[in-house]
Amino acid sequence: MKNKERTKTKYVQLNTALLIGLSCLIIGFIGGMVYSIYGPKVEISSPAAAINPAMQAQSKVSPEQTQKILELEKAAAAEPNNPNTWLQLGNLYFDTDNFQRSIDAYQKYLEFNPGNPNVWTDMGIMYRRAGQPEKAVEAFDQAVSINPQHEQSRYNKGVVLLHDLNKPAEAQKVWEELYRMNPNFRTPNGRSLKELIEGLKNP
Repeated sequence: MKNKERTKTKYVQLNTALLIGLSCLIIGFIGGMVYSIYGPKVEISSPAAAINPAMQAQSKVSPEQTQKILELEKAAAAEPNNPNTWLQLGNLYFDTDNFQRSIDAYQKYLEFNPGNPNVWTDMGIMYRRAGQPEKAVEAFDQAVSINPQHEQSRYNKGVVLLHDLNKPAEAQKVWEELYRMNPNFRTPNGRSLKELIEGLKNP
């Protein structure tokens, strides 16, 4: 390109620049909307949800969640014998990936209601994410001892045995027991339990 042409292209008329800028904003907005709808989603575990072995949720605490946590912490300090407050607090810590505080709150709740398998399962998930797989397995076993039909705790135990403790044979045994209970059980990402078991048999 000649110097004259290069100099000419350096200057863009104001209306053209505005038009380009506006177009970029529109394209960016549309692209963001498409990504938010069709792009990969981070699965946020809710209480008693199964662990997704391929994903660790990275939650961000919203202002509303922060405010609610502060309110519940104040309520727990004022009424430490209210199990419902500890449960709500544990669930909020769960949703925001505050592993240890969630465990502590669930333990407080379980002092009053030790027979809740869902809370034992949630606490097991938090133990796993906190890097304590042995304690996670213990929590899942406790849930099963309370309710032998508790499917999520059995599935989660298999996940921890396989991915964290490197015990595929034990994981297979746990999942085979679950398969006998419910052949239609599906993992959080939609895979059948039979598919997982076959994968362990034929790695």
